[in-house]
Amino acid sequence: LKGPMEIKTSDGNYSAKLGGGIQWDYNYAEHNGVADEDDFSLRRARLYLSGNVNDWSYKVQFNIGNNIGGTQEDLYIRYNGWGKQAVVTVGNQKEPFGLEQLESSKDISYLERSAVTEAYVPGRQEGMLFSGQLGDITYALGVFEDDVASDGTAVTGRVTYAPIKSADHVLHFGLAHSNRDEDIDISGFEVAYAKGPYHVQSEFISSEEDNKNRKGLYVQAGWIITGESRPYKNGIFKRIKPGNPSGAWEVVVRYEDGDGAYSDEELGSTDATSYGVGVNFYLNKFIRIGATFTDAKDNINGDDGSEFRTRLQIAL
Repeated sequence: LKGPMEIKTSDGNYSAKLGGGIQWDYNYAEHNGVADEDDFSLRRARLYLSGNVNDWSYKVQFNIGNNIGGTQEDLYIRYNGWGKQAVVTVGNQKEPFGLEQLESSKDISYLERSAVTEAYVPGRQEGMLFSGQLGDITYALGVFEDDVASDGTAVTGRVTYAPIKSADHVLHFGLAHSNRDEDIDISGFEVAYAKGPYHVQSEFISSEEDNKNRKGLYVQAGWIITGESRPYKNGIFKRIKPGNPSGAWEVVVRYEDGDGAYSDEELGSTDATSYGVGVNFYLNKFIRIGATFTDAKDNINGDDGSEFRTRLQIAL
């Protein structure tokens, strides 16, 4: 019992793991200086069961947070018999697009994902994914249902390359593309660098629909004051784990510009510019307390928006 409750045979051929997490938020947001939100909310509440049967693995995860009443998230079966260089996953899962999107919400440094990610990056869908890792390269290509288009399909792929990859030093590049019904094409470029306690990442994403192009980007940087490094595995960054019993502290800043979903700052879907700062305290590898403040300005009509958010998180 080092986290999630797990049962497995001594040879590792059979296992079952039960875990989950809760994110409890307080959110205060203003639009043109007038308060629009002032609420406590259950942002996410997840329960999952995962494990393996010989070369096959599985995961079932549900979310009952954010007033959604309970929804299926991960629900898939995976074949691992060819090794990490070739893995097949069938079921409801994340489409392989975007560094920030593929990082778990419990692991991202800023409490909420960027506006451009929220607006254009596909989430979880039913489909079949072929993925793997070849040295410093990861790849993923899948065919998925497209819930925007009636009876539609999407083909989504991502490739990453890490020419520098060690426990405390990472240089990461990534490309992704999704071709979707209704003549929608989404492309993304990602870059990240981490050395010791410092880390920076950025993504540029463009979406073309009906001959209209929308694009946006974010740049995010962080400093882990207590000296830990942000873990990196299989083309994404993971949660910070404190190096001593007193916990770990992190500060993070973010800049966003362009078309995106700025609903957290009460501006909606628009072209805007935002600046944000946050702080995280990791009590241990399971519990985190965080706070962020984001200020945004609509580049079309000049409206101002802002959000202050705090979060208490426990995740196993």
